Amino acid sequence: MEYLTVSALTKYLKRKFDADPYLEKVFLTGEISNFRLRPNHQYFSIKDDKAKISAVMFKNAFRKLNFQPEEGMKVMVVGRLSIYETTGNYQIYIDQMQPDGIGALYQAYEQLKKKLEAEGLFQLPKKTLPRFPKRIAVLTSPSGAVIRDIMTTAKRRYPIAQIVLLPTVVQGEKAADDVVKNLQGVKEQGNFDTVIIGRGGGSIEDLWPFNEERVARAIVACDIPVISSVGHETDTTIADLVADVRAATPTAAAELAVPVLSEEILRIEEKQARLQQAYIRQIQRKQERFQRVQNSYIFRQPERLYEAQSIKLDQLNQRMNQSLQRLVYEKEKNYTQIDYRFKQAAPHTRVKEAKQEVEYLKERLKNRAQQIMTIKQQAFEQTVQALDLLSPLKIMGRGYSYTTKDTKVVKSVQELAKEDHLNIHYKDGRVQTKVIEIEEDEDGRGNI
Repeated sequence: MEYLTVSALTKYLKRKFDADPYLEKVFLTGEISNFRLRPNHQYFSIKDDKAKISAVMFKNAFRKLNFQPEEGMKVMVVGRLSIYETTGNYQIYIDQMQPDGIGALYQAYEQLKKKLEAEGLFQLPKKTLPRFPKRIAVLTSPSGAVIRDIMTTAKRRYPIAQIVLLPTVVQGEKAADDVVKNLQGVKEQGNFDTVIIGRGGGSIEDLWPFNEERVARAIVACDIPVISSVGHETDTTIADLVADVRAATPTAAAELAVPVLSEEILRIEEKQARLQQAYIRQIQRKQERFQRVQNSYIFRQPERLYEAQSIKLDQLNQRMNQSLQRLVYEKEKNYTQIDYRFKQAAPHTRVKEAKQEVEYLKERLKNRAQQIMTIKQQAFEQTVQALDLLSPLKIMGRGYSYTTKDTKVVKSVQELAKEDHLNIHYKDGRVQTKVIEIEEDEDGRGNI
């Protein structure tokens, strides 16, 4: 007996799943479970009361959804069944998914409405409809009653406007793309004044293309004012909410788009009459004013026209003369002051003053030198007298003398010995002698 590996058994079962024609395209309904939004591929489960199956939805398929899947939402899916070899689990690979039932469509509608409202698309400033449009683009079915109602109403009210029909699919899977394409075409042509998007009433499924996000964004991106006339008065689509103006019916849309020509002509005639009357009243007022001016004293007595100016001229002339006199006085005063300062600062004046100062300083220097000489001379004489008092010659004049031995002054007998040759100095000369005998005193002094 031969045993299989787990991977071999899994491959065998996967081939069985992939080859089974009944599993190639499966239509399945159930509730979404374990859903968590991921950036690329989505992984969740589809379940009912008794069973659950794993589900995979690749990025390209998930991007085509016109609603946001949520936990517990009942959906209808189309996909193929296969086995994921790594875990051996079988799962459904979803190609298409849509909410199950009208309630789910309303839920998708509310989701998109909440999303666009959060982005502020409903609060954007609305574009003003032109009062006298020349060309109006109508996006609707060419075979429906909508275009007939719009053209009939526009022709009756304002026949000079050109109504241009852009055949548009307004129901089914192709409707949303067709509306977006025609809106882009209107924007590219750029020669339209107003756009009307219209269709008759219907169920929520019939009106669903106008709840598509791409349709709403195309309306917002359109540079031309858009009138939305989708459904009836009780039906409100996303297109109605983002459009510049919403009309309950196609007829109402045409009435909003164009004025009544006869009424406009009547208004023009009324304004023309009012303008003529205002012009006549203006001419009358001008004529009356002309008569008053013509009869005024200025033309009867022209000299009075410049009397006041003549008086004012005299006053100004007088003020000018006074100002000139005052200016001349100020200038003369300034000149006198400047001249005085100039003379004070003249070179010869400053030289004379400098000479006087030099003579004064020389005299002071001479006197000071004499004072210093006298003081120095007195000090010299006093020093000479003091020196004379201390002079040895002065003392020797009183009978004193001093003795030297070999040019050295002898101060004590202890410095001498017998037979020493000595010099005795007197006031008027000296004597050479020789020591014969030395006697010392008892107090340490000696006699020769």
